[in-house]
Amino acid sequence: MKRPPVRPNHAARTRLLSLLAALLLPLGLLTALAPQAQAAPGVTATFSTQDNGSWWKGTFVINNGGTTAINGWTLEFDLPAGITITGNYNGEVTTNGRHLTVRNAFYNGTVAAGRTTEPYSYWFVANGPIATPTGCTLNGDKCDGSADTPPSAPGTPRATSVAARSIMLDWTPATGGDYPVTSYEVLRASTVVASSTSTSALVEGLTPATSYTFTVRAVDSHGNRGPESPPFTVSTYDPSTDPTPPGAPGNLRSTAKTSTSVTLAWDAASDNVGVVAYDVYKGSALYRTVDAATRTLTVSGLSPVTAYTFTVRARDAADNASAASNALTVTTDDLSAGRHLRVGYFAQWGIYGRQYFIKNLDTSGAAAKLDVINYAFENIDPTNLTCQAGVTRGVSTNPQDPDQGTGAGDADADYARPFAASQSVDGVGDTGWEKLRGNFNQIKKLKAKHPNLKVVVSLGGWTYSKFFSDAAATQASREKFVRSCIDIWIKGNLPAYNGAGGEGTGAGVFDGIDIDWEWPGSPDGHPGNHYSAQDKANNAALIAEFRKQLDELGGTHKLLTAFTPADPVKIGQGWALDQIFTSMDYAMVQGYDFHGSGSDNSWEPNRTGLQSNLYTDTQDPYSFHFSIENAVKPYLDAGVNPRKLTIGLPFYGRGWQGVTDGGVHGEWQAANGAAPGQFAEEAGVRGYSNMLAMVPGMTVYHDEQSVSTYGYTGPGGQFWSFDDAWSIQRKTAWLRQQGLLGVFIWEMSGDTSNGTLMTAIDQGLTS
Repeated sequence: MKRPPVRPNHAARTRLLSLLAALLLPLGLLTALAPQAQAAPGVTATFSTQDNGSWWKGTFVINNGGTTAINGWTLEFDLPAGITITGNYNGEVTTNGRHLTVRNAFYNGTVAAGRTTEPYSYWFVANGPIATPTGCTLNGDKCDGSADTPPSAPGTPRATSVAARSIMLDWTPATGGDYPVTSYEVLRASTVVASSTSTSALVEGLTPATSYTFTVRAVDSHGNRGPESPPFTVSTYDPSTDPTPPGAPGNLRSTAKTSTSVTLAWDAASDNVGVVAYDVYKGSALYRTVDAATRTLTVSGLSPVTAYTFTVRARDAADNASAASNALTVTTDDLSAGRHLRVGYFAQWGIYGRQYFIKNLDTSGAAAKLDVINYAFENIDPTNLTCQAGVTRGVSTNPQDPDQGTGAGDADADYARPFAASQSVDGVGDTGWEKLRGNFNQIKKLKAKHPNLKVVVSLGGWTYSKFFSDAAATQASREKFVRSCIDIWIKGNLPAYNGAGGEGTGAGVFDGIDIDWEWPGSPDGHPGNHYSAQDKANNAALIAEFRKQLDELGGTHKLLTAFTPADPVKIGQGWALDQIFTSMDYAMVQGYDFHGSGSDNSWEPNRTGLQSNLYTDTQDPYSFHFSIENAVKPYLDAGVNPRKLTIGLPFYGRGWQGVTDGGVHGEWQAANGAAPGQFAEEAGVRGYSNMLAMVPGMTVYHDEQSVSTYGYTGPGGQFWSFDDAWSIQRKTAWLRQQGLLGVFIWEMSGDTSNGTLMTAIDQGLTS
């Protein structure tokens, strides 16, 4: 059970600080929050240099020769070889090799008609030969204002293979132009019938024994289209002349594989006329068609440690299909290449009462030991049933309020709050004018320092799961919900908030999405949560839709995970174990909160219990015996590959007060409600470090039989159930013996400042 606490609204204070800062600036500079605009006619950028002996200065002056103001500008240019820039002024700079992208500063983004950016033009300090940068663009247009020169016409196309319903064309490339050619378009008359990023293309959907005329034109990176090539006329094949299908391709084999892809190869098929294409099938579905010269294909978008079966069929010019090749079954690699995965939740609200920042992940040593960080939590818009962002609204103080989390969120903590240098990963504080501040900016800094670290955004949690059932209810609602989540959290199109956010500002923060729906199909979630008997099927369909849309983004594989229950009843109500793992990279099986009592005493206030025991405790008086072993068993019994499962470890304790000794140091004994917590709104809960410091007189006991750690202060005192290095060592040993993927942690702020528990996990998983 994981929930954000009630927290104050910090947005008003941030707005006040921003206003006070703005009042210290000259009136003419108050243009920071104006949105960026497209380039306008007559807008140019001129470059000049100044030799200062040991260094030189390069200056770009933006000139607005148009009739309307420009609001925001972006310069892009390439540095000639041998030049090193050591300082930038009056602009926000991103460097990629020798290519620089400069966005206006908050005070020089608006340039009135007939004016320039002087005296606040962007300039840099450089070493090396004095030279003019190349490839300069201003808001996407050439800096000198001249019209783009498009690429030349490609060479006359020719047919490399002709079939009854398709023709493969190739051509010599286009040359010239101001920008590189990125694609080609094949036209019939004036209609584009195919496109390609190479100098060949397959034109499909044609009529047999019919004459067609084609031309080709080039498209550059700026969207400029060149002239068409000379025309080429060709007729499709007449299938009536060839009723004989090809022979089946032979020796289908895998030549390489990863956790998300399989590379296939096969031997050529024979045909009386000639094979023109091969159809590659994943299971019974056509995955892709390749031309006859290409007898290899990489199938991507697969799920880790999952078996896939492939076949290949050949097709000849008459569109006759061969029998299938030999069936090849390949199991993808696991996500961590044989290592054990380490996943840790970072609580968005930890920056308040806990005073735990992204920086602490680094200074404690945890970031160097973690593979994935889950950023918890983001909410669902109650009206639009989309991913919600751009609001700062606290949760209700009443945990039984059915609307406790409705509409709540914290854009301030996410990306608007300026962090001081002392709170920043790299020691550089925010000015308050950046478009990306808050936790998200710190995440990017942490990832820059730890390049192999992945960060995913966790949706839902205990308090924010109310509208999952509605968002997942139909195919249309699922598509809309997933599309919105990807747009905000993966593409980074953050809503404008307190001067932060905007299109693409959050790109690169998150590497995937984690679904924390607590709980589909079950009445046992937060009071007021929506649920239905259809949730189980809809949950599986939602996960599949996330996988589909994440894969459609292309590029690096995006993680898709879910927090899943320990309770077999909840598994049966909401999780189709035979379906979801073909889409998910791994599940995080709840390994804690087996027993406990909260602020409202609605849980188990009158009897102590173990909240994260590895094995069934023989003294457990409850009818169902929770344990990590019992939590994992339903997944393994359902055939889930153990390398798809991580187990949860708590970095906090659950406690009771007024506990009877019973001769067993309070274990499973009568109690009088939750013990005082670390925070007033979280009775019965303390982070591990806080618990050790703030529960005086506690003696720690280790139960060898159940593998659990607990502490007791004496008769009538407090009883706490938690994990320490001893229990973590035994749990990780068991995990390795079972062949599970790894562990996840709720949540990182509970550890000591030097990462005692994280170190125990790291040692336990590598020993």
